[in-house]
Amino acid sequence: MSPTAQRPDALHPGAGGRATARPTLEEVAALAGVGRGTVSRVINGSPRVSAKAREAVQTAIAELGYVPNRAARTLVTSRTDSIALVVPEAETRLFSEPYFSDIISGVSAELAETDMQLLLILVRNQRERDRLSAYLTAQRVDGVLVVSVHRDDPLPGLLESLEIPSVLAGRRGDLEPLSYVHADNAGGARMAVRHLLRRGCTQVATLTGPLDMEVAQARLGGYRRALEEAGHAYDEELVGLADFTEEGGRVAMRELLARRPELDGVFCASDVMAAGAMQVLRAAGRRIPDDVAVIGFDDSIVARHTDPPMTSVRQPIEEMGRTMARLLLDEIHERGRARRQVVLATELIVRDSA
Repeated sequence: MSPTAQRPDALHPGAGGRATARPTLEEVAALAGVGRGTVSRVINGSPRVSAKAREAVQTAIAELGYVPNRAARTLVTSRTDSIALVVPEAETRLFSEPYFSDIISGVSAELAETDMQLLLILVRNQRERDRLSAYLTAQRVDGVLVVSVHRDDPLPGLLESLEIPSVLAGRRGDLEPLSYVHADNAGGARMAVRHLLRRGCTQVATLTGPLDMEVAQARLGGYRRALEEAGHAYDEELVGLADFTEEGGRVAMRELLARRPELDGVFCASDVMAAGAMQVLRAAGRRIPDDVAVIGFDDSIVARHTDPPMTSVRQPIEEMGRTMARLLLDEIHERGRARRQVVLATELIVRDSA
């Protein structure tokens, strides 16, 4: 038996079903009229290739039916062609809150034209956190995206120490050393509360997210600043602590009504919480927006399907996912690149609830 016949992975069917040698990288380069390194950069998704050369290589790959040998490439480049999207939350939140699906949609869209595989990893307890730590330490992925960043989560610190390319959706604080993408949370909250005050509300409450998350702190800070700018004192009795869930919104709204029944405006740090708050207000006989005006945050599909339709602060969630993926690909292809921080603008979308 010939040496070639002993390596079935080196064969591919030719005309009439004949076994012929698998096309090589060198053959692709020769047909495209470029160097071997250029072909390699195209296959690896490097941006350091001209559009003309990229098109020539892709045409040659299609004509020859060239398939990269991923196992060999991994040995040479130490690349896995996979990215982990880590969500340190329970699956109930992942599937009930549009925020997560929109982020995933944006990331997937940005990766669609690359060879990268996207791995979705939920971290719900210490056992899963330990397993993820071992997985990342073994360099099983080329980069990591983290959604829903909590201040005391050890994962960002682990990523920093391992020097794995990483991008966060949000940040742990002002001095975050990792790359991150987030919306103008404080500015969006300030915009919402100013709108409530301008329409005549005098007792404006807020429902916060978990205060171990910088995003929740920023939205609470924007609420407070808008009040102070308008000459209203910040009153902790008008602050309802919640957790970005619908049930959390219901519980916090009931507590607020019990403490301050005269409240006439509510800024909620998420649409999902605002939907829960609106249910409680209606059950208490409060008309929206005549008795109490309500504003959410996200401008998700939830906002367009409440009764009445919800005024909300729009943050470009899919674009956040796309931007996160772009930053991560840059870090993977250019190791040692300086970390970057991107803040996307927010916009108030006015509907019937306010």
